[in-house]
Amino acid sequence: MKTSKYLILGGGMVAGYAAKQLVEGGLRPGELHIVSADNSIPYERPPLSKGFLAGKDLEASIFISEDDFYRKHEIEVQLNCVVDGVDPGRKTIHLRSGPEIGFEKLVVATGAQVRRLNIPGADLAGIYYLRTLEDSKRIREKAGSAKRAVVIGGGFIAMEVTSVLAQKGIETTMVLPEDRIWKRFFSAVMSKFFENYYVERGVRFAKNTKVMELKGAGAVKSAVLQSGEILDCDMVVAGIGVTPITEPLLKSGIELKDGVAVNEYLEASQAHILAAGDVANYYDVLFDKHRRAEHWDNAVSQGQHCARSLLGERTPFVHVPYFFSDVFDLSYEFWGDPSGAEEIVERGNMSSSSFSVWWLRQGRLAAAFLMNRSEEERAAAPRLIQSKELTSAKTLAGLA
Repeated sequence: MKTSKYLILGGGMVAGYAAKQLVEGGLRPGELHIVSADNSIPYERPPLSKGFLAGKDLEASIFISEDDFYRKHEIEVQLNCVVDGVDPGRKTIHLRSGPEIGFEKLVVATGAQVRRLNIPGADLAGIYYLRTLEDSKRIREKAGSAKRAVVIGGGFIAMEVTSVLAQKGIETTMVLPEDRIWKRFFSAVMSKFFENYYVERGVRFAKNTKVMELKGAGAVKSAVLQSGEILDCDMVVAGIGVTPITEPLLKSGIELKDGVAVNEYLEASQAHILAAGDVANYYDVLFDKHRRAEHWDNAVSQGQHCARSLLGERTPFVHVPYFFSDVFDLSYEFWGDPSGAEEIVERGNMSSSSFSVWWLRQGRLAAAFLMNRSEEERAAAPRLIQSKELTSAKTLAGLA
């Protein structure tokens, strides 16, 4: 049985950035083994719904490191491997293909899988989900000939895909169960701004409804809504969330709770095992709660943190949750967690493409959204959230 000093279960962004950090920290040749269910070396995920999907980014540009990086440092990357068991006591993982691989220390970075539609017609051709490089390729290829599309969902993936499709001249309808776009994060004023921006660019919204059935002879041709309305379409993209991949761990004894439950050090309940990225339900020391974050910045930062932990550094993972998005010609950033906020402060013209929104909870900044704002504002957002210093609407209004 082959045994590696460091084993990363999952070949996504956590693995890619952990590998780079390990090399910078003095990784010796042959010490790292990455086992991935994917068919590609680790790559960046944001371009899959942005530049790569739009055809602006080449495939070669989205890899975190080139093949030569792994060869040079003798990092074994085992692709197309499904793991069906982890044994913390024996320090082994079991591959579905038969063999076992041993480890001294393990990072669980299995990521997440898309939620799939469970309605009549969900198995028709022309229905897509976006998670992997291959998913993005398939959507991009279909978008070259499609005339009408339905995007199911109202979050950031649905928003990004819709913007790409609309810019390709495809008549696109967003179907969402809520009364406004991305209600979980956006304030009502923010939702209104983005909805108007999308409508002005040809996007139609179907709110407070669901797709109940998809129809077509072999391939999707229409979507039937809860209201009875029928939307003709050549393609459907469902962005209805993801669930953490924990199946390989079900009999491992590792504590699972909406992912792998880890402490503030990203340590799992079994010794010598860490978890990071979309699968990790970690204790956030800044917000005094467990959270599972499904964003690029979290995967990068936790991958780097795990690498330092493998090399012997034991410090809490202290990090302000962050993500960014590009839709049409807009780019915005979001820091923190707005849940439970008691006051919202708006800066700038909320009907323009330059404004910021700040959420206050118990006199401290909890979250901030910025779009085309000053560097002072950009620097203030994560600093105020992490420091937990008392602030006020008046103070925030005084930022340059």
